[in-house]
Amino acid sequence: MTERLFEGADWDFHTLQRITDACEEVATKDLGLDVYPNQIEVITAEQMLDAYSSVGMPLFYKHWSFGKQFAFHEASYRKGLMGLAYEIVINSSPCISYLMEENTATMQTLVIAHAAFGHNHFFKNNYLFRQWTDADGILDYLDFAKKYVMSCEDRYGRIEVERTLDAAHALMSHGIDRYPGKKKLDLRAEEKRAGRRRQHEEEVFNDLWRTVPAGKSKTRSAISIERRRKLLGLPQENLLYFLEKSAPRLAPWQRELLRIVRHIAQYFYPQSQTKVMNEGTATYVHYRIMTKLHQQGRITDGNFLEFLQSHTNVVFQPEFDDPRFSGFNPYALGFAMMQDIERIVTRPEDEDREWFPDIAGKNDVMGVLRDVWANYRDESFIAQFLSPKLMRHLRMFHLHDDPEERAGIRVDAIHDERGFRRVRRELARQHDVGYIDANIEVVDVDLSGDRRLILHHHVIKGSQLNETDAKRVLQHLADLWTYDVALIEVDANDKVLREYVVSPRPISAVA
Repeated sequence: MTERLFEGADWDFHTLQRITDACEEVATKDLGLDVYPNQIEVITAEQMLDAYSSVGMPLFYKHWSFGKQFAFHEASYRKGLMGLAYEIVINSSPCISYLMEENTATMQTLVIAHAAFGHNHFFKNNYLFRQWTDADGILDYLDFAKKYVMSCEDRYGRIEVERTLDAAHALMSHGIDRYPGKKKLDLRAEEKRAGRRRQHEEEVFNDLWRTVPAGKSKTRSAISIERRRKLLGLPQENLLYFLEKSAPRLAPWQRELLRIVRHIAQYFYPQSQTKVMNEGTATYVHYRIMTKLHQQGRITDGNFLEFLQSHTNVVFQPEFDDPRFSGFNPYALGFAMMQDIERIVTRPEDEDREWFPDIAGKNDVMGVLRDVWANYRDESFIAQFLSPKLMRHLRMFHLHDDPEERAGIRVDAIHDERGFRRVRRELARQHDVGYIDANIEVVDVDLSGDRRLILHHHVIKGSQLNETDAKRVLQHLADLWTYDVALIEVDANDKVLREYVVSPRPISAVA
């Protein structure tokens, strides 16, 4: 008889080791997963709340916003208004999985299968994470960042450091490179270069600003548009990178802080594009591992029922007319699509052969899934693999609401071939960062005049910026630039829709 991994709800660290070994055996031998080395740590509820406040990172510099997040989550948790995650997993090598100490042995098995093998495999193999992140160097870089921020607070004062970090955090979502082609960041090498870079910056000056007239200019063509754009690398979508390289009055330590925030923002960039795939992968993997352990007799029927109850809650998808509906649950959609791909590969129907000729009937489930997990992000995954059968099962449809075309809301796509393709295209677009993130870039600097920084927001389908939020973020941008900043919203025909102009605040006012 196969030995049980545990009896009852209690566990100890020897039990966790047996569970991890059993999950690893299924993950590697049955599913063919390729993972980073695992580091599993058990934490308390308060430590989990602390992890919430620092976006799950075990090391992070100090900032007041993290304390604010901790206080908010702690108050909500104590009042029973929210629960805590069973685990948090970090994209690093070794891959760190934090498990709640309150979990039962069954739940520890579930979250180890989910995080230490499902998420871990996805982190290591998906092309976005391979292209944009450095799992080997992130922990060392965070340690460097924490120590550097602390040293800046000692030398320049907490208020000055906090002011710079506030501005950098406000611009964080616009401090990333969104498209491939740039060299992958090596965080260990970046840490080593930091000292040499600061020394160099203190010894040289920016050649661009040498060309700016010292007095009042008589002509606005002192520096040609082509030359100044070339020197500034314009247009530039990465606002933090632009400020780090070109802001005229930033001190070297402030530029390093912008660089730190920019690197951390880049590290998290793939996660925003792979929520459905990442959670779908981890949920599918934990389901396969737990099912196999039950079939092997290593967990009891009672353990398996406990697992199924939690699993069912995770993949619950409210109907569109349910008050709890707030869009598609990424766990539910991702898991359903993974299971549907398994069906198409092993038990295809004629419709599947027509829509998915490359994988229908291939009979290599894990081979197909591993290829999908490695080579797609949410937008392309949905556009390629959402099947008509699953759309019917989830009862998907598309509503059209455009007052410029027609008053009222109408159903724009139903369950026919044309409707399926429309629904799939529209759902994929909701996960396309090029469509959902504001396209803002620096386009020019008035070097021969008042040195105003000029940005454009390219509006898509009339989605303009919230005025209050736009002004608040622009204020931080102006504080870093130290001159006026103008943001112009333009449509596809370059028609100006709205313009914001913000002036920098005096340092005393900011402090």
